[in-house]
Amino acid sequence: MSAIEIGSFEEFEAYSGQELGTSEYFQISQNQINLFADATHDHQWIHTDPERAKSEGAFGNTIAHGYLTLSIVPHLWEQILKVNNLKMMINYGIENFRFAHPVLVNDQVRLVANLKSVVNLRGTVKAEVSVKLEIKDQRKPAFTGVLVFLYHFK
Repeated sequence: MSAIEIGSFEEFEAYSGQELGTSEYFQISQNQINLFADATHDHQWIHTDPERAKSEGAFGNTIAHGYLTLSIVPHLWEQILKVNNLKMMINYGIENFRFAHPVLVNDQVRLVANLKSVVNLRGTVKAEVSVKLEIKDQRKPAFTGVLVFLYHFK
């Protein structure tokens, strides 16, 4: 699978309303969960204590922090879209975002992206991308929402 390459507003506009693609699956490990807990100071046992999560937790195992699943979007996004001729990209916002299903340790997830809209704002391209993070072998996605990016082309 190769990423779509975009180098201008016009190239972006050609994909408006269409699916941009799907990333490869990415496995969430306990080590990654622990490192995220350290970085964010969120050491709640449901994330970091496998034994307690098995005996007391609702899911039978530790789960990834919701914001950890969101934080891997840049890694997965670059597998879907490569933007060339770029001066700067800004993460502008997140809209209608919902965590729908927990991601258990060792689950594999992938990002599915659709270009909801793209607008040229006097040389700055505003792209609204509908995303969902699918969990392998689960019916419900981990999350859904709309990511808003600003792209400044050269």
